[in-house]
Amino acid sequence: MYDVLIIGAGPAGLSAAIACREWNLSVLVIDEFPKPGGRLLGQLHEEPDGKWWNGIEEAKILLEKAKKLNTDIRCSISAHHIEKNDHGFSVYTNEGLFEADNLLIATGAAETPAPIPGWTLPGVMSIGAAQVMTNVHRVRVGNKGIVVGVNVLSVAIAREMQLAGIDLQCMALPALNPATADYGNPVNVMEGLLRIAHLAPSAAIRFGSRFLKGDGAKDLAVKFFPKSGVKMWGMPIHLRKAVTRINGKNQVESVTICDTTAKGEIIPGSEKTVEVDFVCIAGGLYPLAELAAVIGCPFQYIEELGGHIPVHNEQMETPVEGLFVAGNITGIESGKVARAQGTLAGLSIAKREVETKGQLENQIQKAKMNVKSNRENATIQFHPGIEKGRNQMEETFYNILHG
Repeated sequence: MYDVLIIGAGPAGLSAAIACREWNLSVLVIDEFPKPGGRLLGQLHEEPDGKWWNGIEEAKILLEKAKKLNTDIRCSISAHHIEKNDHGFSVYTNEGLFEADNLLIATGAAETPAPIPGWTLPGVMSIGAAQVMTNVHRVRVGNKGIVVGVNVLSVAIAREMQLAGIDLQCMALPALNPATADYGNPVNVMEGLLRIAHLAPSAAIRFGSRFLKGDGAKDLAVKFFPKSGVKMWGMPIHLRKAVTRINGKNQVESVTICDTTAKGEIIPGSEKTVEVDFVCIAGGLYPLAELAAVIGCPFQYIEELGGHIPVHNEQMETPVEGLFVAGNITGIESGKVARAQGTLAGLSIAKREVETKGQLENQIQKAKMNVKSNRENATIQFHPGIEKGRNQMEETFYNILHG
């Protein structure tokens, strides 16, 4: 019987474990991946101040601190069912049953696929899988490829792949259909690109992005978007070209790419074949929250946070007594925000278990401010209106508790 069981050994889970152990709570952290660190393990990017964010090193720092506190961390363990009972929680896993008074779910996010004819061929993978293969396992995903789907995540990972010496032909949109309505619409994609324009190596792109905030300006920008694309780090990014098919017999051999209108409609007769040996599909992220649903935690759909979110308050506490959430399960944000949320969740759990709460309350207030500071200063914003989404979640939590 543990004081706290944490599902997920990413930045949120490890940070929460550290905070709990510092208050001498018994903690078990489990994760289905063979190594702790979560999505941190694949992250590598240069920030606007010129410093590099190396996720592997950040994960090492958290892991070493957790180990110094004698934290019980077990990998290659998958949780498949959870029950709420009188004494707390029973978590069913492939390694047996674990029980705890408090439960933190920090399972992160999963990728949304963008279906394209031929996407089941060997050599087709999600952009997140390419990131893990490249940065974690040091496996070359191919010699020459294309990224289908232009968003905050895919642009960042495409740059990481370039740094690893992988040749990317270009980035383009998926052909517009009911399943790709958000990712195949050039105007929607333009809005997403504006949130990472400050990372562009070109001063002209950074400067020009300031004038594209209004809907009319974005429509006009898409209409006159260069047919050759706009280059970032030497790689063309296309908003007026779409991949309609992935071709090959036993593996990826090429893609069919077409010109589109400003609305994303295919222009007949514009088909071209581009030879590649791998394809990365990027459809965005959504919170991986099934385990919270199993326990009966209420959900709220909030577009600004990335989808259906377990209801929780600012202290990362849900309406289910003893159940807490942190990281991307609460909304798609950066690893730094997840790390700060984890610390806050750990302190909130400790508040339930320890008798001396004065010093703890001060730490909680500082942790809240740290979450807000990391959010405001985030290099990459995955969704617009994050603060609006957070306020909506707070209101939902209050209404549930007070009827």
